[in-house]
Amino acid sequence: MATTVVMPQMGFDMQEGTIVRWLKQEGDEVSRGEPIAEIETDKAIVEMEAFASGVLLKTVVGEGQTVPVGQTIAVIGSPGEPLPDLGAAPAPSTETEAPTEAPADVEEAVAAEVSAAAEQVRASPLARRLAEEKGIDLARVNGSGPGGRITRDDVLAFDSQATEAAPAAPAAEAIPASVAADGPDVEIMQLSRMRQTIARRTVQSMQEAPHFYVTADVDMTLALTLRQQLNEKLAGETRVSINDMIIKACALALVKYPTFNSSFQGDHLRVYKQVNVGIAVALEQGLLVLSLGDCRDKSLADISKTSREVVERAQAGVLREEDYTGGTFSVSNMGMFDVDAFSAIIYPPQAAVLAVGTVRKQPVVRDDQITIAQVMKATLSTDHRVADGAQAAEFAVEVKRLLENPVNLLV
Repeated sequence: MATTVVMPQMGFDMQEGTIVRWLKQEGDEVSRGEPIAEIETDKAIVEMEAFASGVLLKTVVGEGQTVPVGQTIAVIGSPGEPLPDLGAAPAPSTETEAPTEAPADVEEAVAAEVSAAAEQVRASPLARRLAEEKGIDLARVNGSGPGGRITRDDVLAFDSQATEAAPAAPAAEAIPASVAADGPDVEIMQLSRMRQTIARRTVQSMQEAPHFYVTADVDMTLALTLRQQLNEKLAGETRVSINDMIIKACALALVKYPTFNSSFQGDHLRVYKQVNVGIAVALEQGLLVLSLGDCRDKSLADISKTSREVVERAQAGVLREEDYTGGTFSVSNMGMFDVDAFSAIIYPPQAAVLAVGTVRKQPVVRDDQITIAQVMKATLSTDHRVADGAQAAEFAVEVKRLLENPVNLLV
C-alpha cells in the first residue's frame, strides 16, 4: 500500500516548510531512513528522511514551494502501484498571481515582464531571500547549482563583485531599508527570518513558562585534570571538551531526576525515555539548539564526536531531522566568551536549561585551608509548572557532584 509523505514538523512551533531540493526523483528507489529531500524551516535547512521503503512514485510539491506542516508532499509505494487520491496540487507560495488585466501603459508592461522573468529564475529560497535583502536582480546572477539553480553562495559572490565594481549609486535610486529613517541618527536594521523566530520563541517561553533560577559554584579542578588525561590517551582522534563533560553530567542527572527530562502538557507531564541533550550553537544568522541523540550511554568520546559532527552540519547549512528536533533538555555554554554567569531562557517545550560560564581560578576553602581551584558557575533555569525550588536544587547539586567527582562520568 502506498505511503503518503507529509511535510514534517521539524521544530516545536514550525507551521510550514519549503522544499529546497528533492534528493530523490520520481521512480528512484528509497529506503526507510534515507534522506529524500532538503526542507527549509524557519531556522535551518534540514534533510528529511523517508519513513517507508519502496519507490518514489510521485513528488506532489515542487522545489521552492512552501506548504503547511502535515500536507502531502510525495508518495512512496511499490512500482506501478496506483496513487491514492491526492486532491488538488498545492499552489506554489513563491509565485505571484498573474494580473487579471493588461498593464495600462508601456512602463507597467515592462515592469510586469521583468517581474515574470524574475519568478521564472531557478533559485533556492535562501538565495531569493538574500537577493531581496540586498536588492539584487536574480536574473543577473549566474547559478552554479543543478540545472543552473542559483544558490546562496552565487548571490554572495555576485554581491561581492558588484560592490567592488559599482560606482556610487545615483541619488534618484530608492533608499534601501537599512538607511537611516526617522532622522539622521537612526538606522533600521531588518531582522532575518531566524532572528524573527528567535524573538517569537523567547517571548513565548518567558510568557508561558514561569522561570526560576538556581545557581551553584562547581569545582572543575579534577574534571580538567581528567579531561587532559583523556585527550592524551585519545591522541588526537577526538578531543573531549568541558562542554562534553557537562553534557554527560546532565544526562546522568536526568536519569536520576527524570522530571527535568519532561515537558508541561496542561494537566500532566510528558516524561521522555531518551535523554536528548540540546546544545546552543551560535551561527552568523542566529542561535540554533541542536539535539544530541540519547546521551545516557554515550561515552565522553562519543559525545565529543557527535557534538562536533552536528555543529559542522549546522555550519554547512544542511542538518538532519534528528539534529534539529527531539531535544529534551538543553545546555548553553558561554564560557568561551569569558562570561562568568548568565541565565538562559528555556527552549520550548523543554522544562529546563543549564547555563554555564567560564572556568576561572579562584581561592576556595578546603579543610579550613585556602587554596586555588578551577571554579565554574552553573545556573539552572526551570519551568516552575514542572518542578519546585527544592527539586531544582537537588538536580543542580547532582550535576555539581558528578563534575566534581568526574570518574563518575566514565562509569
